[in-house]
Amino acid sequence: MEKLVGEGVGFERIRRVTGYLSGDVKRFNNGKRAEEKDRVKHTGIKEVMAQEKCAK
Repeated sequence: MEKLVGEGVGFERIRRVTGYLSGDVKRFNNGKRAEEKDRVKHTGIKEVMAQEKCAK
């Protein structure tokens, strides 16, 4: 059986908060944690736009 490229390779989510790249927010202070929480998420934007269009 042929092994796929990247198969079995772990990865860690990288976030950008106030210009800093970080794998997690454990060491961030409350201000940076709040910024990450309040940030606008751009995933699923098509679904949001479709819902707004239907609501009009």
